[in-house]
Amino acid sequence: MRKIAAIMIALCVCFAFSACGQADVSSSGKETEVVLRPEEIKQDIYLVLVNKENKLPDDWTDRIELKVEYNALGEEVWAEKVTLEHFDALREELLEQGIDIELDSAYRSVEEQQEIWDEWMAVYGKDYCERYLAKPGYSEHHTGLAIDIFVIQKNNKIVRDNDGMIADIKDFAEIHQLLPKYGFILRYPDGKEDITGYSYEPWHLRYVGEDAARVISECGITLEEYLSSLS
Repeated sequence: MRKIAAIMIALCVCFAFSACGQADVSSSGKETEVVLRPEEIKQDIYLVLVNKENKLPDDWTDRIELKVEYNALGEEVWAEKVTLEHFDALREELLEQGIDIELDSAYRSVEEQQEIWDEWMAVYGKDYCERYLAKPGYSEHHTGLAIDIFVIQKNNKIVRDNDGMIADIKDFAEIHQLLPKYGFILRYPDGKEDITGYSYEPWHLRYVGEDAARVISECGITLEEYLSSLS
C-alpha cells in the first residue's frame, strides 16, 4: 500500500513539474518548454527539511537574512526576509476578503527553543515534550521560514489559542486556499501526523516558494513526501 502511495505521489509531482514549465523563444523562433529540474529545486534553501528526524544545518544562520516586523499587538517578530515579504502580500489580499491575520511567532533560535524545552520539561515531563514539542535544533522555527499566525475577527476579538483556531474552520479554509499563490503551505495538515510527526496546526505556515507550494497543494501531500518524490 505504501509503495502504491509513493508511486502516485511521484506521478503527481512529475505532472505538476511538467505543467509549470515556462515558454522560451529559441533562435529558430519556436517556443521550447523549460521544466524545473528536481535536482536544482532540492538545493533551494526554501526547501530545507527540519523535523523530528532532521536537524537544522549547522551553518543555517549564514544562509539566511532575517528581518523584523511588529504585529498589531506591538510584538516583535523576526522571520527570513523573503518569507516575510510574501507573508505581507498574503495578509494584504486576505484583508481585502475581510480576514485579518497577524504574525504570532516565526524565527526562534536554538537557545530560545532550549529555554522552552526546559520549561515544558519541568511542568509536563519528558514524554509530553517529546510528543508535542520540537527538541532544540529540530524546530522548523529555527529556519525563519515557518510562521505561526492568529486571526483578529471583525469585532476585534483575537483568536489566538490553539483550540479556538482549530475551531475557526471558515476563516482558515480561506486562508489555506490562498497559501500556494504566495509560496506557503500548511505544514502540518490533518491526517498526516504519521508523516510530519505533529498534529494538525492550521496556524503553522511554511514558505517553500511558489512552484513547490503549488505542487504540494495540488497533490495534497506534505513537504516530506514532496522531497522524497524528488530523490
